[in-house]
Amino acid sequence: MTAKLSGQVALITGSSGGIGRASVLALAAEGAAVLGVSRSLEGSDILAREAAGLGGKYIHVTGDARDAKVAQAAAAQTLEAFGQIDILVNNAGVGHYDDFVNASEELYDEIMDTSMRTTFLFTQQVVPHMIGRRKGLIIQIASQAGIQGFPRESVYCAAKHAQVGFSRALRRELQPHGIKVSAICPAAVKTNFAYNRGRDDEFYSHDDYFLRAEDVADVVCFLATGHPGARLPEISMMSVGEAL
Repeated sequence: MTAKLSGQVALITGSSGGIGRASVLALAAEGAAVLGVSRSLEGSDILAREAAGLGGKYIHVTGDARDAKVAQAAAAQTLEAFGQIDILVNNAGVGHYDDFVNASEELYDEIMDTSMRTTFLFTQQVVPHMIGRRKGLIIQIASQAGIQGFPRESVYCAAKHAQVGFSRALRRELQPHGIKVSAICPAAVKTNFAYNRGRDDEFYSHDDYFLRAEDVADVVCFLATGHPGARLPEISMMSVGEAL
């Protein structure tokens, strides 16, 4: 049986761990070629071998996704290596859970730039290419914090609301060009993106409270392998143990 994403190419930010890494492997298992971007080169060779073992391909660009030059270089290298970009997964993000009175300008910039600036920069790079091909899929890894408000998460909620709002507007703008835009909004996911930033070992001990990174990656793959004529603008996800 032919892999569902054979011949397709994905660009993923924040690919070195968590949801990003799981998404690389989920797409590779369906035959996709993936270029991933993260600030660390560590583990990229292992990820490339795992992707190849699943029937896909993986190449890595090391850099800060908040940098416009990194976004430009990543898109250019994807096109040079694979000739096209079918799927963009804006996954880069960082969390911090604390009372608002403790928030700093530096924290605000870090969270907003990691979630929203990266989304803007990478989308800006791929949209002209997708318009030219009259097809494409842009996926934002957003959050329930993008559609609800939570105490001690005000800055993170602001960043994720911005990302969801951007997606809603972009979806309508790009639909006439055959481009689909989806936002995945998971509740708590058991990754280390906020470890020691308001989440500690005791918090992570409640397994039933969390989704897995692989759960979100499965939805990424579901969106990528769906019928070309079907659009899913937003998907909410939460575990059976989280009371939302």
